[in-house]
Amino acid sequence: MIDWASGVGRRASELARRARGAPPEQQNTPGGHSARHQSSASGGQTPDTRFLDPRVLARLGDLELIARTVVEGFITGLHRSPHLGLSMDFAEHRPYMPGDDIRRMDWRVYARTDRYYMKEFEADTNTNVVVLVDVSRSMSYASPGHVSKLDYARFLAASLAYFSRKQRDRVGLVTFDHEIVDYVPPSAKHLHAVLLSLDRATATRPGALTEPLLRLTEHLRRRSILVLISDLYDEPDRVARAVDVLRGKGNELIVFHVLDDAERHFPFDDAASFEDLETEEKIPVIPEYLRDQYRTVMADHIAALTSVLGQRRIDYALFDTSRPLDHALFEYLATRQRLSRVR
Repeated sequence: MIDWASGVGRRASELARRARGAPPEQQNTPGGHSARHQSSASGGQTPDTRFLDPRVLARLGDLELIARTVVEGFITGLHRSPHLGLSMDFAEHRPYMPGDDIRRMDWRVYARTDRYYMKEFEADTNTNVVVLVDVSRSMSYASPGHVSKLDYARFLAASLAYFSRKQRDRVGLVTFDHEIVDYVPPSAKHLHAVLLSLDRATATRPGALTEPLLRLTEHLRRRSILVLISDLYDEPDRVARAVDVLRGKGNELIVFHVLDDAERHFPFDDAASFEDLETEEKIPVIPEYLRDQYRTVMADHIAALTSVLGQRRIDYALFDTSRPLDHALFEYLATRQRLSRVR
């Protein structure tokens, strides 16, 4: 028996049954190429990005060290890029305070008013950033040689929180399965609490999206950027309805869809029983007979998610657990820059 299909979870089993019992999901990256193929096409990992490989980061053990490693490597890459950088759109002035960097003094305003004012930029303005991490049992799946989806989600959430704090944002966290497991309200002082919560996160119970996200709206009292990290094993329409409730108060939503490489590429050859991690249901499968149909079902699932979220103007990105984490930070920063222009 292969404990793989468990990595798909109960919702994956529903997809598998639609493919006449095919094992858990197979998913393609946008454009139909795997992250592994994309890496080889670009010449492989550079000396900088190889240290952002999730398997290398897993050996560090400490979440804060992992987050700092990812963010510092990411920022180094930004400094070398002619196209991407931290938002420097002018936002407002504020009075000079002792200790402020005089290079940001607006001397033109001083010449007119004889008063010292500092330039504030979009990157300096405080925003609530809340990371929502799915800790349902299907997130515990890891194929040989890869970190689990939960570990990848933890590394990613920690990196986003660390990066957001460097941007002077208030950071918060929600972990959930079929209900909210842990909630850290957004605050400028809660980075350590966020990292502690992520460090103790485990994937042991079945999951759902609608109920915990609905309950979360009771805690969100001001407009926030919400980053949902999940394997999204549910029907696309139900996913869309679940995330709709988060946008009711003007929140901006970013969805990071995390899958294992085996779930996307289905490398199995031998007939076996696949066990669903969330329901413990076993499905007998002969991969050779069902591989193509299964891949079609999963491709349709990804396309439907892309469509329903896109119609709602929700930023969506698909990652497998072999993809360097700085890729996700680039996606996040690009979205932040777009939102800052909208504001």
